[in-house]
Amino acid sequence: MNIAHLSLGTNLGNKLENLNNAIKKITSLGKILKVSSVYQTPPWGFKSDDFFNIALTLQTSLNADELIKHLLNFELELGRTRVSENIGYQARPLDIDIVFFNDEIINTENLTIPHPRMHERNFVLIPLIEIVSDFNHPVLNKTLETLFDECDDKSEITRTKHQLISISK
Repeated sequence: MNIAHLSLGTNLGNKLENLNNAIKKITSLGKILKVSSVYQTPPWGFKSDDFFNIALTLQTSLNADELIKHLLNFELELGRTRVSENIGYQARPLDIDIVFFNDEIINTENLTIPHPRMHERNFVLIPLIEIVSDFNHPVLNKTLETLFDECDDKSEITRTKHQLISISK
């Protein structure tokens, strides 16, 4: 079995419903072991409404390529439309990233793991720290806590009181 650590974000529509719908779909890919609290975060790199962000840990029999194909399909099913990469960051109903996959380093045309900019973004680091604080980044060889301490992102990240659906099967 493989362990994937995912980062999910949403800032369009009913954000809590978007996250819950994503969790429901992700449960079809394996067993969700942990889900962070819901964090409210400002948009990163563009102006828009605040995001809700979470991290989760998934145990799955899928390999990383299979997993990303399913996750991208879930994004589409839940309303995400992708436009040219040249436009830059934009508002979206759902974004799902594989931040870590086991302790593998993957660099293909379609997938880069660990996520190449995760260590620069508190909206990824803070939810991950809540569920796997001692995880060691396989490229940077630092814990998530250390990466957070060294991060230049000073965005205000707020833990909300929102509750997500139960993940127990």
